[in-house]
Amino acid sequence: MFRWFESLIPVFPPADPRTPPRGVAGFYLHYLRPVWPVLLATLLAGLLLALVEVAMFDFLGRIVDMVAGPPGPGFFQRHADGLLWMLAITVVARPLLVALHNLLVNQAIVPGLSNRARWLMHNYVVRQSLTFFQNDFAGSVANRVMQTGTSLRESAVQMVDSLWYIVVYTGTALYLFAQADWRLMLPLMLWLLAYAAILGYFVPRAKQRAWIASEARSRAMGRIVDGYTNIATLKLFAHAGREQAYVAEAIGELAVKHRAQTRITTAMDLTIAIVNGFLIAGTCGLALWLWNGGHITVGAITLATGLVIRIHNMSGWIMWTINGIFEDIGTVQDGITTIAQPLTVQDRPDALPLQVAHGGVRFQDIHFHYGKKGGVIAGLDLEVRPGEKIGLVGPSGAGKSTLVNVLLRLYDLESGRILIDGQDIAGATQESLRRQIGVVTQDTSLLHRSIRDNLLYGRPDASEAQLHAAVAKARADGFIGDLRDSEGRSGYDAHVGERGVKLSGGQRQRIAIARVLLKDAPILVLDEATSALDSEVEAAIQDSLDELMAGKTVIAIAHRLSTIARMDRLVVMDQGRIVETGTHAELIARGGLYARLWARQTGGFVAAAT
Repeated sequence: MFRWFESLIPVFPPADPRTPPRGVAGFYLHYLRPVWPVLLATLLAGLLLALVEVAMFDFLGRIVDMVAGPPGPGFFQRHADGLLWMLAITVVARPLLVALHNLLVNQAIVPGLSNRARWLMHNYVVRQSLTFFQNDFAGSVANRVMQTGTSLRESAVQMVDSLWYIVVYTGTALYLFAQADWRLMLPLMLWLLAYAAILGYFVPRAKQRAWIASEARSRAMGRIVDGYTNIATLKLFAHAGREQAYVAEAIGELAVKHRAQTRITTAMDLTIAIVNGFLIAGTCGLALWLWNGGHITVGAITLATGLVIRIHNMSGWIMWTINGIFEDIGTVQDGITTIAQPLTVQDRPDALPLQVAHGGVRFQDIHFHYGKKGGVIAGLDLEVRPGEKIGLVGPSGAGKSTLVNVLLRLYDLESGRILIDGQDIAGATQESLRRQIGVVTQDTSLLHRSIRDNLLYGRPDASEAQLHAAVAKARADGFIGDLRDSEGRSGYDAHVGERGVKLSGGQRQRIAIARVLLKDAPILVLDEATSALDSEVEAAIQDSLDELMAGKTVIAIAHRLSTIARMDRLVVMDQGRIVETGTHAELIARGGLYARLWARQTGGFVAAAT
C-alpha cells in the first residue's frame, strides 16, 4: 500500500526543456500541473475530513440534548439510529479519511513533489552557460534549487489541504450556528471580518520580509560554501579574521532580516489573540442570553462553545499556516530569480547530431566579446585542415582560450560561423559537438568520485582492459595503485576529493589525459595540457601524447613554446587577431612576435641573470 501511494508522483520525469515562467503563479503551475490528480484527491480528502471534524461537535451538542430528558430503559432504542451513525463516523469514517489523507500527503506528495521539482530544476539549471555559474556562488545556486523544491511543495500542500480545511470548517460552523439560532452567527461573522483584515495587513508584509530573508540566507550560504571550496587559499594566506568578517557580515545581514520577519509574526500573533478573546466571550455570552430566553437548547450552547474554542485554537495554526504559505512563496520567488533565467546557449529546435568523418575545423569571420563592446575576438578567420596539428601562441589575453570556448559552444558567437566538416556547429546539438572533441585543460578539475568514475567520463562503456591501457599510456599507473581514501577505498575505487584536491597537480593532469585517451575523439584540444607536469614526467608522456594526437585534428595552446614547436603549423594571436602563421622555423626567421616570445623563453631570463 505504501509503495502504491509513493509511486503516484514519479521523482524522475523526462526533463522539460522549456524555461520555467518567471511569474509566481506560472512557476507554480509549471511544476504542479503534472501532479494535479494527487492534489485534487488530497483536496477532496481534506474536505471530507473537515466535515467529519465539525460533525463531531454537532454530535456533542446532540448528545447533551439527548441526556437532557429522563433516563430509562428505552433511551438506546429511541436514539439507536443517531448513536449508530455517530459510531460509524467516529470509528470507521474518520480513521479511514485520516489514513487516506496522510498517505496522500506523507507518502505521495512530501517525498515525491519536492524531489521531483528539485530534479526538474537541477536538470534545467545544469544546462545553463558558464557565464551563469561564473556570476553566482555555486552554494547559492544549489541552496536555491534545494529550498525552492521544499518551499514549493510546502506551500502547495498547505494551499490545497489546510486552507480548504479552514474554509470548510468555518463555513460548516456558521451553518450549524444558523440551525440553532441565526443570531449565534454574528460573533463568528464579525471575527471572520476582523481576521480577514488582519491577514490583509500582515500577510503581504510577512511575504515581502520572507523573500528578503531568503535572499540573505542564500548570500550567507554562498559565502560559507565559497570559503569551504577554497579552504586551501584561506589557510595559505592566513587571513582567518578577514574571512570570518566576510562571513559574519552576511550572517549579520541575515539576522537583521530574520528579526524583521519575526517582528511581523509576533505582532500578528498578539493581534489574533485579542480578537480571539472577543470571539469566545461574545459567542458564549450570546449563547447564554439566547438560552435564558428559551431560544436555544443546552446542546446548542455546548456546540457553540466547543466550536469557538476549537476555532480559537485553530486560529493560531491558521495564521501560522497562512504565514508559512507566504514565507514559502517568498522563498520560491527568491528561487525564481535564479532558476527561471533563460538559457543563453541552447540547441535550436531543428538541431541535428554532428557527424564528423575527417575533423576539419574552420572559423569564418567570428566575433565574440563576452557581451562587451569589443576587445576579445573580432573578425577572425582560421582553417584547420583534417588531421592538421596547430599550436595557438600569443601573450595572455590574446584570445586563445576564448577561441577554444566558442569552438566547444560554451558560449555562442556574436557573429560569424564555425564549421566542422562543413557543418555549422550552431545547428548541431551541444552534446554531439562535445562528444567529437577531446579536451585537456590547464586547470584540471576532477569530480569528487572514484578514479574509475572520473576516467569513465571519457567513455562510459569502456572495458577494464581499455581503462588500464589508457592509464598506462598517460603514465598514471605508477600512482593509482597506491591511492587510499579516508573510507578505506583504494586504487581505482579511491575518491579524489572535491575538484580532485587529494591528488597533486601532475596526478590530476595525467588522469585528465587518460580520460581523453579513453574518449578517443577525432578532434583534440590541448589547453596547456602539460603545464602541471614537471619536465621529467612531461618527457615520459610525450610519446603518449604523440600517440593520442595521431590521426586527429589538434588545436594546442601552450605558453611553454617548446611543447608545441613540433606542430605542423603555429598560429600567433594578439588582441583577438591572428598576426602570424607558419612553422617554428619560418616564424623564427621572420623575427616577429613569435620570435620575440621565443627569445624571452630561451634566452631572456639567462641574459637577465648574467
